[in-house]
Parts: sequence; C-alpha cells; structure tokens
Amino acid sequence: MTDDATDEWRGWRAATEDALYGPGGFYRRPEGPAGHFRTSVHASSLFAGAVAGLLGRVDEALGRPARLDFVDMAAGRGELVGGVLAALPADVAARTRACAVEIADRPEGLDDRIEWLPEPPQKVTGLLFANEWLDNVPVDVAEVDSAGVPRKVLVRQDGTERLGGPVGDAEAEWLSRWWPLGGAEGLRAEIGLPREEAWADAVASVGQGLAVAVDYAHGLDARPPFGTLTGFRAGREAAPVPDGSCDITAHVALDACAARAEAHTLSGARLLRQRDALRALGITGARPPLALASTEPAAYVRALASAGEAAELTAPGGLGDFGWLLQSVGIPDVLPDVPVD
Repeated sequence: MTDDATDEWRGWRAATEDALYGPGGFYRRPEGPAGHFRTSVHASSLFAGAVAGLLGRVDEALGRPARLDFVDMAAGRGELVGGVLAALPADVAARTRACAVEIADRPEGLDDRIEWLPEPPQKVTGLLFANEWLDNVPVDVAEVDSAGVPRKVLVRQDGTERLGGPVGDAEAEWLSRWWPLGGAEGLRAEIGLPREEAWADAVASVGQGLAVAVDYAHGLDARPPFGTLTGFRAGREAAPVPDGSCDITAHVALDACAARAEAHTLSGARLLRQRDALRALGITGARPPLALASTEPAAYVRALASAGEAAELTAPGGLGDFGWLLQSVGIPDVLPDVPVD
C-alpha cells in the first residue's frame, strides 16, 4: 500500500487494486493466498485431477494437437497447474505447455516445465482455467441514498466509508441490466463491469479450446440485496479493509460475464454448479463398499478418505455451490451429459 492513500477517499475499485496488487499488496505477500484461505485446489488433489480430466477431454476435441496449452489464471503459488501436470498421462503431459498467470514472483522449487507469466499467452490451444480469479478483479460498490439514487461508495484505507457522486454512464447501464437496485435506501451492489471485461479478454486469448471460470457466484434472479464485499485474513472472514492486510473479495455475476464474452467471441457459454461439473468429471463423493474393509482394509481407508474429500468439493452450501462458467471456442461441448440435481 502507498502511504499517501491513508486518508484519501477513493472508490472501492481503486482502493482494492492498490491493497491487493500494489507494492506490498496482499497478493505479493510471501505466504501466498493459501496462507489466508482454502480453495478447492487446497481442499483436495481430486480437484486438480478433475481439471486434468477436463483438459483431456479438450485434447480429444482438438484432435490431440502437437502442443496442448493449459493456462492457470491467478495461479497463486502454482498449486493447481502443478497438480494438473502430475495427474496427466505421460503422453499428454509431454505435449502440454503449462502456463501459470500470476503477478507475484515465481516461487522457488516450482516444476521447470511451468511457464510463469504476468498475462495469459495469446492464441491458446487448449484449456484456460480461472479458479477464484474473477472474485478478486476489483470492482466499485454502489449504494442507494435517501433520495433513491445509487451513488458510488468511497472508502479510506482504514475501511471507513461514505457516499460519493451518483453512478453514471456505463456503470449505471450495467446496474440497470444486471443488478437493478430499486429505490430503497441502503441497498448495495458490486458493479461487475470490470469483471466482464477481464473475462472477455481472457476468452479472447483462446484461439481454440475451452475457457472456464470457477467462483463464488449469483444470478440475476437472486442478487444479494446488500452486496457480498468481504475480507479474509488468516483463514477467517474479516471486515474488508483496503490496507493490504487481508484479501478483499466479492461474489461474481457470472451470467453477466457469460453474456459479454458470448457477444465478443460468438462462442457458446454454459453455467453449472461445481458439484454438477465435478460429478460429470467423475468426482462423486460415493462411499466405498463396506465389503472392501474386510478384503482390502488399506484400500478401504484410502477410498474412504478420497470420498470425504470429494464430498467436500461437491457439498451443497459449500464448495459444491461454486459457479462454473464454461466458454467453448471452436470445439463442441466437452461436458454434454451433465447430471443436474
């Protein structure tokens, strides 16, 4: 964080950008995101295995190209991309160019096969996977004032807020279409336009293949009335204070992101819950048969542990409720038979 921002009133987008990605920002800290919160990647290696399976399906849809790209957006310390490489069959791994996209420095000891990039490569042929990236693309916050007018929320570095000027132009149009606030005082929304733009740019980097965004999400018919802006510090939810000490995140309007990318790329988009997508990729959470405990007790214990991890990844009310946005570019749908409960 910059010292001159301490008493400055700024919109949440500018304040968050500085707090997360500026010099000394949260995402440049040595412990990395895993030191503060647990994603599906950290919950179980089954998640990386499922993503590897998805990459395999994309590979088949592409006709097994000489070079298969896997791009891990907001790669943290490379946990997902490393896990995907480890889970791939040897022949597929040998053809795979693995790219980790992250603003932080490359961590020591990372697999030499992984390219560490500040931006995604262009003309990707394969799978671009963005796990919990869009929720950290900074956005401004709007709040309805006593006259029923949506105004920009301003914030200081210590987290104190006040209302600024009315929301206007493209941001007002976005609210009207994707998050209508009505006139009740105190209603709030996160203006997701920057996330639409970021996702459209990411999809545009895919020449042929699949782009997937996985995130906390909500739809037009169920926007939270007071928004979702929050912080995380040392594994616990905390007040969102833009001083670089905590993560600052807000759920994503994935439906708006899908519409924007479709309009720019003319490619199809699908929205799924994580539990449905993972089940289609073989992650079910089913317990092993009890008979296995008698015949192969060690195998039973391993299978039981795996079932517990799968259950966490697919649990309603938890990770299973994450949204998956799948955007195909020049290939058929690789998850055509997704069972939805």
